[in-house]
Amino acid sequence: MSSTTPPPPQASLTERRKAETRMEIARAAAGLFVRHGLRATRAEDIAQAAGIAPRTFYRYFATKEEAVAPLYAAGAQRWVEAVRAAPADASVLRALEHGVRHTLTPDAGVSASSWEWVRTLLRLAQANPSLRRVWAEVCQASERTLAEVLAARGTRTGAPEGDDNVAALPGPRFAAAVASAAVRTALEGWAEGDGPVEGAGSPAEPALRNLRALRDFPWEGVAGRRG
Repeated sequence: MSSTTPPPPQASLTERRKAETRMEIARAAAGLFVRHGLRATRAEDIAQAAGIAPRTFYRYFATKEEAVAPLYAAGAQRWVEAVRAAPADASVLRALEHGVRHTLTPDAGVSASSWEWVRTLLRLAQANPSLRRVWAEVCQASERTLAEVLAARGTRTGAPEGDDNVAALPGPRFAAAVASAAVRTALEGWAEGDGPVEGAGSPAEPALRNLRALRDFPWEGVAGRRG
């Protein structure tokens, strides 16, 4: 950055620091959850591990379960951004597959060692209603963003303009829910077992298989539509 470049606005710096603090707390919480389990971990333990006061913890999160939401959200955001980054001329299905490969492949999205943390956090979410609610809320937010990405992928409608069949095509919210469910269920199913993080039995394999099973879904009718 040159000396003539103006510093970013203070508000942006403040928000960045808040986001960094939230992620630091999330990593501390995840580490404790993985090592000691959810039940044995208190919010005070998370605060201590993150190097903050308990009152600071509660300024960011209402419960210990909510503390890992930034980690769940980061993974969901990587998936959506990878779909967004797919080549502009790729079909919607190809863009979704691109998102899977760039998110669920070790080192392309999350390091291989971190995938065992992912597995444990997903298992905990399935076993604990409060944590499962946090995971569900993150997934719902990700679906809304994915719907915007799918709607923005070109102006294709899947039928000529004015064609009455256009009204019968799925909207991006429904398409995003279908795509997200295909990936989410694959990831959750992988977490329930002891499959590897890459290759046969990895989370990417069933996610791609689920998407390919949906090849007849009218994906191209989604692009350029709203609602």
